[in-house]
Amino acid sequence: MMRFTIICAGLMAVLCLQTGCHTASVPSSRPAQSAVAPFTKTGANPPQDNRSYQQRAEADARFMAGINHDLNDEPDDAIDDFTKAALADPANEALTLDLSTRLIVAKRLDRAVDLLRKASERPGSSARLDTRMALVLLRMGQTNASIQADEGAIRKDPKFVGGYEDLFSLYTQTHRTNEAAKIMEQAARVPNPDAEFLVDLSEMYFIQERSQGTNAAIRERAHAALKRAADLTPTNFFLLQKLSDGFTQLHDTKRAAAALLRLQLLYPDMPNVRERLLDIYLRDSDKKGAAQQLEGLIRENPLNPQAYYLLGILAFDEQRFKDAADHFHKTLLLNPNFEPAYYELAVCKMNLKQPKEALEVLGQAREKFHDTFLTEYFSALAHMRLNEYTNAVQRLTSAEVIASATDTNRLTHVFYFQLGSACERAGRWQEGEKYLLKCLKMSPEFAEALNYLGYMWAEKGTNLAQAQVMIESALKQEPDNTAYLDSLGWVFYQQGKYREALKNIQRAIDLDKEPDATLYDHLGDVQSALKEFEKARASWRKAQSLEPKPEVQRKLDKLKP
Repeated sequence: MMRFTIICAGLMAVLCLQTGCHTASVPSSRPAQSAVAPFTKTGANPPQDNRSYQQRAEADARFMAGINHDLNDEPDDAIDDFTKAALADPANEALTLDLSTRLIVAKRLDRAVDLLRKASERPGSSARLDTRMALVLLRMGQTNASIQADEGAIRKDPKFVGGYEDLFSLYTQTHRTNEAAKIMEQAARVPNPDAEFLVDLSEMYFIQERSQGTNAAIRERAHAALKRAADLTPTNFFLLQKLSDGFTQLHDTKRAAAALLRLQLLYPDMPNVRERLLDIYLRDSDKKGAAQQLEGLIRENPLNPQAYYLLGILAFDEQRFKDAADHFHKTLLLNPNFEPAYYELAVCKMNLKQPKEALEVLGQAREKFHDTFLTEYFSALAHMRLNEYTNAVQRLTSAEVIASATDTNRLTHVFYFQLGSACERAGRWQEGEKYLLKCLKMSPEFAEALNYLGYMWAEKGTNLAQAQVMIESALKQEPDNTAYLDSLGWVFYQQGKYREALKNIQRAIDLDKEPDATLYDHLGDVQSALKEFEKARASWRKAQSLEPKPEVQRKLDKLKP
């Protein structure tokens, strides 16, 4: 029997390529009958009550003889006995269909047609026999007769999609687009079709679109058919899969996910359903749905490092840094060689204001993977959080060397902004200016760099006109940015334009959600320049209460009456 099964599978693949026949597609939602079981008990239709015991006995005997011949590698004798069995039991359509397959493989097409015609003429026979006969006639080169057989199948059972599929495939492959379109219209008018019919109809629309090019109207018809099928709440595994695939092809990910969720509910042990749902949720940025599927994956396999990693990414995006850190930590416990998790965990630690712990994590990565751009870059950011600017410059310089040799795309305007600001804070002012100018050459509208360099110049009292232009450009992008307003105010202060300085710094204070010591320090300087000494004293006291600094205290001491 194994040999027979392999032959049948190969033939069905050939027939599908030639005609698009529905019998070679994914198994139908209608259960197939087996010709191997005692056919008097299983056929496509139950035996009629008026059939004699002698006929049934004859059919059984012939069937078993055919099995024996098949096992003994006697295909011709097997075909003869299966034919006699099928003729003795015409109600057993499963046997007739399987036998027709053998006859096609044996190139006994005339005999296959005779067999199928007799079976299809039996009262109550299914339209599937007519479509199989249409297929055999097509292989014989009798195209018109094949068309007539499929049309007969449609007349016999308008809700059997196979006849429409076969005619549509034939017309499409022979470039008879008008006839193909008419068959589609005829199928679309079938009243009260079942879900399988509608799903197969949508697949025909997809084929039609591929043959004609992108067509919004055809896609809408396919979409409508799939929605009607979904509304019938099918339970068949293959239909739900096809529904999900169709909706995905139409970018209706909400309905694609709904079909998969129903599949998951009805067939909880089927593999890859969670993965497909996860893919949809991640592409749709549905973090809640993605998290649910990831948690399900972890319940099914608590040792899945990838699931923990993705949960960490989702938590990080929601700024739940502690949860994200926990997930990344579990990822590394399960897979210490998963390099990206080290960097994600280090960034979480920095966001949790734990730069020392971040450096420890990066040290572990460095021991395992040696110096990489990311170990050096993130180490620099951690050192900057610790105000260790000299160390930060060293790490960033090392990262630049690595990237220059391995991946220059990493040397972005943001990288040079970080390097420039680190140099400036480390007291290496000229190097900082060089890197900030390089950053702005790469991205002239980068507001953060425009403000940083402009303020840096204002602090030095140099290039004030250019500094003003740069900071005003940054403010056009972010008009309510309090740091930018303060920078512009400080430029005006350095230019001796105290009223303009007061206006901008006061607005920054009014907009700032949390009091800032630097803003009040600058406000006191402007008020002192305007000889509003009591106001200046109050502003400096406020600055000291927020962040005590010796230079501010000296200004207060100098201002004592």
